[in-house]
Amino acid sequence: MKQLAKITPVAAALALTLGASSVQAESKLSVSGFIDMSYVTVDTDGAGSETSSGIDQIEVNLGYDLGNKLSANVSVEYQDNGTGEEVDVEEAFLSYAVSDQLSVKAGRFLSYTGWETEEPTGLFQFSGTGYAAFFYGGYQQGVSAYYDGKGYALAVSIVNDLGDLEGEARDSSEPGIETMLALTPTEDITIKGFYSQDKLAGTSEDTTLVNIWASYAPGPLTLAVEYNTSENAPAAVGIAGLDADASGFLVMGNYAFDKFGLTLRYHEYDIETAAGVTVEDNSAITISPSYTVSDNVLMVFEYRMDSNDITGVDSDLIAIEALVTF
Repeated sequence: MKQLAKITPVAAALALTLGASSVQAESKLSVSGFIDMSYVTVDTDGAGSETSSGIDQIEVNLGYDLGNKLSANVSVEYQDNGTGEEVDVEEAFLSYAVSDQLSVKAGRFLSYTGWETEEPTGLFQFSGTGYAAFFYGGYQQGVSAYYDGKGYALAVSIVNDLGDLEGEARDSSEPGIETMLALTPTEDITIKGFYSQDKLAGTSEDTTLVNIWASYAPGPLTLAVEYNTSENAPAAVGIAGLDADASGFLVMGNYAFDKFGLTLRYHEYDIETAAGVTVEDNSAITISPSYTVSDNVLMVFEYRMDSNDITGVDSDLIAIEALVTF
C-alpha cells in the first residue's frame, strides 16, 4: 500500500471534518466517518507494562448517487498500526439496485462475515477478539450480489481472493467465493451462516472458512454467540504449516441503560497442526462499560484478561477510548 507523505493525525482530522461540513449540502453526496482515539496499557506476565496513546484511526466514507439506481462508495482511512502511519483507500465500489430486494456491487469491499465488525463504530467494546484473521473473509475485490427477502437474506461474492484484514490479496490465480444465508424469524432474532472457499497461495490446497453467529436483541439487551472453523486459513498456516485447522467462538452480552452501557464477553480459539498438535490456545474475558457523551461522542472503557494455555503467559489490558462520529 502506498503511504501518503506528511499527513498528521490532527491535519487529517481537520481536513475530514471541514470537508464533511462543506459537502453535506450536496443532495447526491453523503459523507460520514469517525475519529477513534485511545489510551491503552497492557501488563504481561514477566514482561512488564506497555502503554500507548493517540489517534488510532480516522475514516471518511463518501457515497454518491449517480442516478438510475447506481451509486458509488469510497472509504479513505488513516491509521497508526504500530509500525507507522498510513493513509489508504479501504473500500471503493459501485452498487446497482436491480430491484427493491436485489442489489449488486463491484469493486473493493469488506466481507459480510463475522459478528464483530472491522470498524470500531460497530463494536460493543474497545477490542476485537483478535481471531478474525483465521475465520473472516477480510477485504475483497470482485462482484457481490445481495438478496433481501421476507425473513431471510442471501448473498454470494465472487472475488479475486478472500483477502485479509489489511486489504492485501492472498492469491489471485483462482477466484474465491463467499456465500451467506441469513434468517430473521422475528425482529429480535438474527441468525447468519457463511461458507467461504479459496485456494491457498502457492499450493494446491483449499482454504475453507465457516462462520456462524446468532443474536437476540430485545430492547436495550443484546445477546450474541458465534462459532468459527477454518482449514488452511493463511494466518493459521503461517503458525502451524499446511493442513492447519482452527476453531473459535465467542459469547457476549450488552445492556444499555440511559447513556450508560455494559458489555461482557468471553472468547477463545485454538489452532492445530496436521498431526493434531495444538500450537495456539488463547482465551479472554472482557468487561467494557461505556458512556454516551452526545449523539456524536462515545466513551468506551475496557478491562480485558487474556490467557495463553500454550505458553502459560497471561496479560491484562486497560483501555480508554473516545470515538467521535460524523
